Parts: sequence; C-alpha cells; structure tokens
Amino acid sequence: FGNDRPIRIEIGMGKGRFLLNMAKTYPNINFIGIERYSSVLLRAVEKFDTEEFSDLPNIRFVCMDARELPEVFAESEVDRIYLNFSDPWPKDRHAKRRLTSEGFLNLYHTILNPDGYIQFKTDNRDLFDFSVETAENSPIWNIKELTYDLHHSEFLQGNIMTEYESKFVAEGKPICRFVLSR
Repeated sequence: FGNDRPIRIEIGMGKGRFLLNMAKTYPNINFIGIERYSSVLLRAVEKFDTEEFSDLPNIRFVCMDARELPEVFAESEVDRIYLNFSDPWPKDRHAKRRLTSEGFLNLYHTILNPDGYIQFKTDNRDLFDFSVETAENSPIWNIKELTYDLHHSEFLQGNIMTEYESKFVAEGKPICRFVLSR
C-alpha cells in the first residue's frame, strides 16, 4: 500500500461486496481480501473494476489458502480479521478446516496485533455453536460481543452486509455474530 495505515483482512471474501464497501466507507484503512479459489476471486476483481469501486486505492486481493497467513503477514501486522459466512465444513472429520477452528485461531493470534480482533458472522447455527465453544475453550481468545440475531441486536450499528447476509436477512434468517479479542 505504501503507507502505514491499519490493515484489515477478510478471509474467504467470496464475491467481495463486504470488503469493497468497507474500503469505500473507510478510506484511511487498508483492506486485503483473501480467497482460496481463483474463480471466486475473479468475481470480486470484476466488481472492483466497475465505476463504483475502481478508484479505491486501499484494497488488494490475494488468492491463497488461509493456512499460509503467517508466510504472508508479519507478526502483529493485521489490525482486524473478518470471517463472513465461511464454509461450515459440516462433517465432524472436517472440523479442522473450519476458519474458526483452534488451529486457525492460533494462526490469527500470530498475525493480529495485540489490540486487534476477529469478527465472525454466519447464518449456520451449528458452525456458530462450534465456533463459540472453540473460542470459550481457548486460552488466548475472549468473546467480546455475541449475538444470535445481529439484525435485532445492539450490535447492528455500522454493520456492512455481505451478499449472503442480504439474501438470508431477506429470507428472515437470523445472523449470528461474535467478536473475539485477547
């Protein structure tokens, strides 16, 4: 970015709506969207190339696996991590692939600055319950904010929606959200 502004990342950014709107809303913060699949990343890049977003100097996209985060980001380099509507990996044998598993929470600990935090949103109650339990059992993380229905809670102010969130809210599904800090 060529500046010393805070860096915030979204892991599994999908089509990029959330991150692009964050970059537009907060021009003095740098945003990096991380997506594992190039075909999905392409959708975000195409959206970025539209007139509405093409002049944003504070956004970048990276195609990579989240397990490689410590190879890309220095210790304490990241200000915030956003996890929005992550793949739930519903089978028990795939629990370690969930972006809120103990292994990933440990990775985030290394790249997140001491005052940084993780924000997680999902419509999947099973994934949310797993994530809450993982956070509660962690010696590193504390749950700072928690709601099982974001759009009818005190935490809604300032919320920027993702594509999935807009769809699920229109269907009347509650959105679960927590914020983790150390």
